[in-house]
Amino acid sequence: MRKINSISRELTRLYPNPACALYYNQPHELMIAARLSAQCTDKRVNVVTPALFARFQSIADFAEADIAEVENYVRSCGLYKTKASDIVNMCKKVQDDYSGVIPDSLDELLKLPGIGRKTANLLIGTLYGKPAVVTDTHVIRLSNRLGLADSKDPLKVENALRKLLPESESLDFCHRLVFFGREVCKAQKPKCNECVLKKHCNFSQNSVY
Repeated sequence: MRKINSISRELTRLYPNPACALYYNQPHELMIAARLSAQCTDKRVNVVTPALFARFQSIADFAEADIAEVENYVRSCGLYKTKASDIVNMCKKVQDDYSGVIPDSLDELLKLPGIGRKTANLLIGTLYGKPAVVTDTHVIRLSNRLGLADSKDPLKVENALRKLLPESESLDFCHRLVFFGREVCKAQKPKCNECVLKKHCNFSQNSVY
């Protein structure tokens, strides 16, 4: 526990007020933005969503939308046909099965088209304040480099972090790992020489920069 506490303190010092990098004003907007972020940068999603959310302003609007029209708005996010279909169909299911309210449980969220564990955890943690571990590509990479996990499987990394982190801190810890992964511990060219977590890092100790 000493190691995870030390890592958490350093990340908290660097990012005292972490938050989801996706822009949204309403709960369903976060759900949709998170779906668009698959294999796409948050920066690109944030460019796309203002026009999309201006055109379709509610879950009901999306549920009744023409998928082809949604495709035109999200085309630059990649996999746009699948994403547009998922967006319309997830909103239809929320509208029909949950009275227009996004579910607050992991099991129910996973029933929605296009929603996997990463997005489901993001939603329950951000919207409902429940314990959540969001294992995106940065969290998986850094957890392995720091010796907090030993797998590239998102669920195994999630379970490993759940055992190490206090429930109340788990979501913020993941947000901080994302920011640190983007700025310092990058996939291809990590800035090991300026890394405050270097002493904890298996990757750094076996690399020369």
